[in-house]
Amino acid sequence: MIRSGHVDTFARDNLPPQAQWPEFKLTLPELQYPDRLNCVTEYVDKWVAGGEGDRVAIISPTETLTYAQLAERINRIANVLSRDLGMVPGNRVLMRSPNSPMGIAVYLAAIKAGGVMVATMPMLRAKELSYVVTKAKIKLALCDSHLADELEKTRPLARELTRIVYWGNSELEALMAKPGYESFTACDTASDDVCLIAFTSGTTGEPKGTMHFQRDMLASCDSYSKYVLQPNRDDRFIGSAPLAFTFGFGGHVMFPFRIGAATIQLESAPPDVLLPAIAKYGATICFTAPTAYRAMMAKLADHDISSLRKCVSAGEALPKATFDAWHQATGMQILDGIGATEMMHIFIGSPESEIRAGATGRAVPGYEAKVIDDDGRECAPGTVGRLAVRGPTGCRYLGDARQTKYVQDGWNVTGDTYRMDADGYFWYQARSDDMIISAGYNIAGPEVESALLLHPAVAECGVVGVADEERGQIVKAYVVLRAGHNGDAAMTRTLQDYVKAAIAPYKYPRAIDYVAELPKTQTGKLQRFELRKIAAAQANRKLAS
Repeated sequence: MIRSGHVDTFARDNLPPQAQWPEFKLTLPELQYPDRLNCVTEYVDKWVAGGEGDRVAIISPTETLTYAQLAERINRIANVLSRDLGMVPGNRVLMRSPNSPMGIAVYLAAIKAGGVMVATMPMLRAKELSYVVTKAKIKLALCDSHLADELEKTRPLARELTRIVYWGNSELEALMAKPGYESFTACDTASDDVCLIAFTSGTTGEPKGTMHFQRDMLASCDSYSKYVLQPNRDDRFIGSAPLAFTFGFGGHVMFPFRIGAATIQLESAPPDVLLPAIAKYGATICFTAPTAYRAMMAKLADHDISSLRKCVSAGEALPKATFDAWHQATGMQILDGIGATEMMHIFIGSPESEIRAGATGRAVPGYEAKVIDDDGRECAPGTVGRLAVRGPTGCRYLGDARQTKYVQDGWNVTGDTYRMDADGYFWYQARSDDMIISAGYNIAGPEVESALLLHPAVAECGVVGVADEERGQIVKAYVVLRAGHNGDAAMTRTLQDYVKAAIAPYKYPRAIDYVAELPKTQTGKLQRFELRKIAAAQANRKLAS
């Protein structure tokens, strides 16, 4: 390890033992970072120092900031943290904010001052926030005053949190206005100093804190963004994912700021907001989830999205039906990709010229990926198995025994089931724990979901396996119907026949429950483990009766 720039050594002290780390591959010339590195210098300060401070950095409904204006705001907040709030390098700083110019400035100011940023989803409640505070031993929080309620409720649940400073009510703003706060020298951090603890969204249970180095913040830019996304300096990025989600931080901050482009910040960007905003602000690159692309398709005729030139999808599997429909409607191919909070961002995905519809893509330059069996042996092309990846980023959990499950023999084993074809393209099958084994057949729940979603009566659905005496497991679907449709026996038969006609008949859902909504994480991912709990509880009640 390089000499740390941290005074508070909590983060470094709580890294997993190095023997449990994945093997890091820094093979590309772009990934050879200096020993001393503060990523905010690369994202913001270098544009100002190079005479390009007048370039637009952030666009929002309330304000537009150039790189010079953003740099000054970051500096003022960094001075507040260091001079007024007693933050020392290595302290964790919790941020609670919607997507906004101020949220970005706070995020980057903490890192510039040598802090470890812990950004949280705006929809988290006190119990969830207290878990994060306690796990990361956080004393200080900066929060948008509109989100104060749940954070105040966190105080009695997490005694570590001793200071909360709000903005939007003039508290932080008054401190920022002090004379002499307009400049700040970036903390002399090491390239392997932790600067971000990103908590997983809880798709598979209790959230895990993933620890990322200063160099990790640039590595995804210099691999995925440079070689797959291929943005240019005139691009304007827009998206729906929260800043606290690493997929969102990449699309909102890392990728545009790495090349001096602009980001469009909307506090909330559901499809009904995202579509008109694309036209209003001239967005050229959109980051969102497959569900949003499906929702937007029905309303494209009412909106001008001609400024868009690239669309990126991640966070959940992109059904081929959605890819095809979007391509037909807009002429654009959605850039699919798989990433992980543990890996910072996307590590499998292909540029437009190399896309194969239905495939996630090939390993991003700088990364290696393979499919392995239960014993860790590499599978032959065409064989379904577990996805393993390594590259410039990788998993380092904060004090979590699950490190040894995620990292095996130097590879990050993501928990996804894939097959790789002879050309190196990876085809998503399911989460490893979403694979349903019924009467000896392996059935991928997301494949059944994709088939159901093609039916016009289905708005959303989630598919899991439930115990069955005869078949071991059966496929069960939880379906949210569109308005005007009834969840009766006739609809069940219709949907079952529809799936049988769309995919192999043995994959059809033998049981369907109609629900008003599905359990999801704060980032909008379907929580299939919650559906499995619901299914198990229903089965137990049935046995008891």
